[in-house]
Amino acid sequence: MSTPSTPGARQLARGIIATWWYTVSGVLFLELMLVFFWTVLAFAEPESIVPGMIVAIGGLIWWASTALLLRDYRHRVDAEPGVAWRSILLPMTVAVAFGVVAGIALGSWQLALMPIVQSLALLNWPAGVRYRVTIAAVLVMGALGFIDAHDEAAAVWWMPIFYTALLPIMTVSTLWWWDVLNTLDRARASEVRLAATQERLRVATDVHDLQGHHLQVIALQLELAERLMPVDADAGMEQLRAARSSVDDARQGTRDLATRFRSVPLGDELANARDLLTAAGLEVEARIAPDAASAPASALGPVIRETTTNALRHGGGARARLTLARDGSHWRYTIANDRAEGEESDADGSGLDGIRRRLAEVGGALEVRDDGGEFVVTATVPAEDAR
Repeated sequence: MSTPSTPGARQLARGIIATWWYTVSGVLFLELMLVFFWTVLAFAEPESIVPGMIVAIGGLIWWASTALLLRDYRHRVDAEPGVAWRSILLPMTVAVAFGVVAGIALGSWQLALMPIVQSLALLNWPAGVRYRVTIAAVLVMGALGFIDAHDEAAAVWWMPIFYTALLPIMTVSTLWWWDVLNTLDRARASEVRLAATQERLRVATDVHDLQGHHLQVIALQLELAERLMPVDADAGMEQLRAARSSVDDARQGTRDLATRFRSVPLGDELANARDLLTAAGLEVEARIAPDAASAPASALGPVIRETTTNALRHGGGARARLTLARDGSHWRYTIANDRAEGEESDADGSGLDGIRRRLAEVGGALEVRDDGGEFVVTATVPAEDAR
C-alpha cells in the first residue's frame, strides 16, 4: 500500500499498526503464560530440576521463534500462493524439537503437541482450511489433556491443561480480529482510489462535453464564414463575430468548471474554521443549519476563511461562536469572539473591506459590531434559489 498522504489516512494507518501490535502482544502473552504454567509444574516435581530447566529454556526459545511466524502472518494477503517453507522451516523445527524434548521430560502428551499445534495455527492457510485445522487441534489437545490429567491425578494440572487445549482457538480468534480490520483498511484504501478515479473520469467527461460542444460550434461558424465571405462579406463577418463569442463562452465555461472543482465544500470550510479556533485554545460553539450544504459556498467560503483569520489574529479571548442559518431568502453567517482586555477591534481592516466588496457584488452585506465585549461579524448573502 502507498504511503498515506492526508492526516486522516495517516491516523488510520497508525491505528492499523497499533492493532497489529495488540494482536502480536496478545498471542505472545498467551504463549508465555502457558510456558510459565508448564515450567511451574515441571519444577514442582521433587526428583530433579532438569525437566523444569528444559521446559523453561526451551519454552522461551520456542516463544521467540513464533515471532517469525507472526511476521509472515502480517503479510499473508500479499504473500504468494503456497507455503513459504524457507521462512517457516526454522520456527517449525524449533516447535517440534521443543515439543518432543519437553513432552518426554515432563511425561505429557499435551505439552509435546502444544508448540506444534500453535505453530500450525499461525501458518498462512487458505481460506476455510484454518478453521478446520483449529477445530481438529482443539479436539486433539482436549483428548490429550484428559489423558494427562487422568494419568497424573493432580488437581493443579487443570489450569495448564485447560488453557493449552484452548490455545489454538484463542490464537485464531485473536488473529481473526486482525484479519477483519486489515480487510476493512484495504477496502477503505480501494474505495479512496476508486473515488479518485471516478472523480478524474467525471472531470474528463465534463471537459470533453464542454469543449467538444463549443469547438464543434466554432468549427461550423468558421466554415460558414469562409463560404459567405466571397458572396456576402457582412454575413461572413457576422459569423466570425459569432465564432469569437463562442470562444469567449468556451473560455468562461472552462474557467467556471475549474472554479467549481477548486472550491472547498462549505461544510469543510466550517469544520476547518472550528478546528483552527479550537487548536488556538478557544472554546468553540458551532450552530450550523442541517441544510447548510445548499448555502452559496463561493460567496461564504472566503468570508469564513477571512473572519476566522481575523478572530485568530485580533481576538486573544477564550470563546468563539459560529452560526450559519437560513433567514428567509438569505443565508446569514455570524462569527463572534471575545477579545482580550485592551485588544482593539479590526472593524475597518482591509480584509473585512475586501469581504464587504465581494459580498456587495452578489447582493450581500457585511455587518461588524462590538456587542458587549464581543467582536461580531455577520455576513448575509442571497440564497441560490432566491437569486
